[in-house]
Amino acid sequence: MENQIINFQETADKFAVVETLHRFAAGIDLRDSELLASAFAEDAVSDFRPAGKKAGFEYPVLEGRETIVAALASSLAKIDTTHSVSNQRVVISGDKAVMDALVEAQHLPSNDHSRHYLMKNRYDVELIRQDNVWVIQRVTIDNVWRSGDSSVLTDI
Repeated sequence: MENQIINFQETADKFAVVETLHRFAAGIDLRDSELLASAFAEDAVSDFRPAGKKAGFEYPVLEGRETIVAALASSLAKIDTTHSVSNQRVVISGDKAVMDALVEAQHLPSNDHSRHYLMKNRYDVELIRQDNVWVIQRVTIDNVWRSGDSSVLTDI
């Protein structure tokens, strides 16, 4: 019986960790800053440099929940996005977790849906449990492949 309880808690934690990445993606897609912020620890770090470099532009490391949310809201303000999360793998150790996942991100200028930029990115995520909620402590995003017009992201 004890093993079943442990397995149930581990399964619940893994689901909650994955749900954190879904809050991140939905927060971006819905332009919901509160939902996006709920996915991050106050001192979180977001590193999009590996993916940005492959896409041909520089993006700084973002530090702190408020900075991350403000930067994403600003840089994507004129872009419609859809993010699809898949292939999540989660390892939990106490109140810490690591997850890797694939995230496909479609980007379209809000005023011109005839152009697009599609990215398939690998997310390496470190999470912590704070007040019984899993939040991202650090996320590093690297690009696997991309297609379309990269100027969608740079000609804002």
